[in-house]
Amino acid sequence: MTLSPLLNASLVIQLHTLFAVMAVGIVIAIFSIRRGSKAHKVLGWSWVIMMAVTALSSFWINEIRLIGPFSPIHLLSILTLCSLVMNVRAARSRNISAHQKGMKSLVFGALILAGAFTFFPGRIMHQVFLGG
Repeated sequence: MTLSPLLNASLVIQLHTLFAVMAVGIVIAIFSIRRGSKAHKVLGWSWVIMMAVTALSSFWINEIRLIGPFSPIHLLSILTLCSLVMNVRAARSRNISAHQKGMKSLVFGALILAGAFTFFPGRIMHQVFLGG
């Protein structure tokens, strides 16, 4: 393992990675505490902010260009931002079932699935963890 590919990447990629990794850590904490508690709400808002920053920062990462400066991953960023809004609204309107389902889907799609793609050959996280 070597951090040099990440440290040599652009600042936006470094920030994108930092916020995504922090979101993973926070979501583990959220899933391990009582739902609806003050800690759940504070950590939840922190997670929403980290996910929003991660999704927004992706629009300045244009290494895979399929449609102008964008790639299909940018559609996931739009979906993530919309999902964050919808799932926060669900919680605030006390639709806890929709909130839980939506947030779990977001964790799976935007963190686990999208995160897995960063380990494909040629990607920075592949270089960091598996070598060049």
